[in-house]
Amino acid sequence: MGRLFLTSLAPATGTIYRCKHCDSHLAYAQHIISKMFRCKHGKAYLFDKVVNVVAGESEDDRMMTTGLHTVRDIFCVACGAILGWKYVSAFEKDQRYKEGKFILERCKIHSGGGGPPDRIQLWAEHDARISSSEDDDQGAV
Repeated sequence: MGRLFLTSLAPATGTIYRCKHCDSHLAYAQHIISKMFRCKHGKAYLFDKVVNVVAGESEDDRMMTTGLHTVRDIFCVACGAILGWKYVSAFEKDQRYKEGKFILERCKIHSGGGGPPDRIQLWAEHDARISSSEDDDQGAV
């Protein structure tokens, strides 16, 4: 799999939203477009820029309050937790401003906190997951 590289956001620039599970930096508060979004777990925020996420491979057409959208789920690169989704396309003309933007579910992120996440600890956990899965593969020969 390789080494895990994370982007750290400078705390002097503003409030930072982080992954609730592993504390990885995700986005600055100033990149919020709207706090008026909802998801099945409650509140959600629309961001124009996020870091340390990866989009899932499959695209889904989902009927939402504002119409039909094609989206891809997004996951934390450090811990793999699902954080929300990325808008790929909108079928309604007045909803096309969302294309290429990201929804982060409020229940899966938090703001503030100390300095950057502990990279050594994240690498240790990442390496442990890799070695334990390799051990499982060897036992299944």
